[in-house]
Amino acid sequence: MDETTKKQLRKMAVNVRKGILTGTFHAKSGHPGGSLSVADLLVYLYECKMHVDPRNPEDPDRDRLVLSKGHTAPALYAVLAEKGFFDKSELEKLRHIGAMLQGHPCIQTPGIDMSSGSLGQGISAACGMALAGKLNQKSYHVYTVLGDGEIQEGQVWEAAMFAAHYQLENLTAIIDNNGLQIDGKITEVCSPEPIDEKFRAFGWHVIVIENAHDFDQLEQAFAEAEQITGKPVAIIQKSIKGKGVSFMENQVSWHGAAPNAQQYEQAMQELEAALAELED
Repeated sequence: MDETTKKQLRKMAVNVRKGILTGTFHAKSGHPGGSLSVADLLVYLYECKMHVDPRNPEDPDRDRLVLSKGHTAPALYAVLAEKGFFDKSELEKLRHIGAMLQGHPCIQTPGIDMSSGSLGQGISAACGMALAGKLNQKSYHVYTVLGDGEIQEGQVWEAAMFAAHYQLENLTAIIDNNGLQIDGKITEVCSPEPIDEKFRAFGWHVIVIENAHDFDQLEQAFAEAEQITGKPVAIIQKSIKGKGVSFMENQVSWHGAAPNAQQYEQAMQELEAALAELED
């Protein structure tokens, strides 16, 4: 990946983070921490990997994304707004009655491929989409994003077994391994570790990204994933919850809390500074 492309991706990621903060601030609720940790991943997917068209969001041949960790919808909404699926002004109406953008993804929203939010269920839907594509000899790829706390759900492992059995090579699951869930550290609540070995045991090809906020590492991981045949791919990305906002990073309290006016102003100032640095 050349430096110009990486700079463009970084700028978009900062703007997506601004969108996340804008949405959760105006909603006075939401999940900024986990949304910020997947911002770079979603930017990379929609800019570099996924074949989607905001002018034709229901194209039957489009690639699909299922946000299994649906509470991080603010990140997905911000990316979709950047891509032109809907106007950015919709972000300020997040979670408002009668507004387009609900607290969790809804399939009626342009660009959303599956309603999600009940943790553990998104990967099952993604398996169904991938199997349908394989049976119908379609070329589309299915991506699903899970939280590392979410994989404590038993349904995730039923889906993992299903995907390997049906050799769903058109399915990639990305596990956002930021180490925190609503009740604290994942290792203290109900440890899913070792995540990589578990997916390997279920018959998946596993790739680990040590820094999920490095676009070179994302590029390398997805390039490897594209070469795998005969089995699904699990990408475990080690990320920082709250990435990009100093007082939110690695803080479990931002799992389900929105910034107040002072915090919002500080966060936006930090992001504006990051954007100005990229403009130099």
